[in-house]
Amino acid sequence: MALRGLRLEPAGLVTACRRIVERHPTSGALWWLCAQVLTAADPFAEVLKLAEQVEDDPTPGVLYAAMPEDATVCVIGWPDLIGEAVVRRGDCCVLAVDVHGEGSGFVRRLQRADVEAETVPAAGLGAAAASADLILIEASVAGLDGLVAVTGSRAAAAVGYCAEAPVWAVVGLGRRLPGPLWRSVLDRLNVVDDPWTLDDEVVPAGLFSHVVGPSGVSCGVLDLGRAECAVAYELTKLVAF
Repeated sequence: MALRGLRLEPAGLVTACRRIVERHPTSGALWWLCAQVLTAADPFAEVLKLAEQVEDDPTPGVLYAAMPEDATVCVIGWPDLIGEAVVRRGDCCVLAVDVHGEGSGFVRRLQRADVEAETVPAAGLGAAAASADLILIEASVAGLDGLVAVTGSRAAAAVGYCAEAPVWAVVGLGRRLPGPLWRSVLDRLNVVDDPWTLDDEVVPAGLFSHVVGPSGVSCGVLDLGRAECAVAYELTKLVAF
């Protein structure tokens, strides 16, 4: 709606989109939205259509159908798409690793929906991942060689990989970016001297056994690189606020 408000001042659209991704550098859906708008013939008609597509993201339904019955699932923090899927299933046990203070709130939400769930302190991440039947990592943004997810996701995926347990990347609609935009996301993350202080981290594609997305479940990691938008090079330029 904010972008549509620029209809009477279209010259400000590029600057607005640059500022959006600059303030939310790890939100793949916002990168996707802005790239689609900037490369559309009618950007202001396109933005409403894209917002409706995000609301109707079929990824939770795909995950719901693909999850094994009565599985013990390890998740990190408060994953929105995964949360919707496990609530719909109702037959799994969720081990939610409490990073950034979000895991406990996620568990309370699941318990209100009669889903068995337990909060795991961050120190117990490795043990939770090793004991789970399935590890689910929700991507905020993805590219050919990996994805960005909440801190702790890389460790959980690595534990699962070493234990030869299934590690699924859950990549919702609009999270897969083309190479130049994905590299721009990584550049923004790499400018921090102390990466362990960030809320999000990069998880290498090789740690995942499957990718769950709007079109289904794929085995392997190649699906991470299937870009869902055109390249809007205007977004790769940093903006001074």
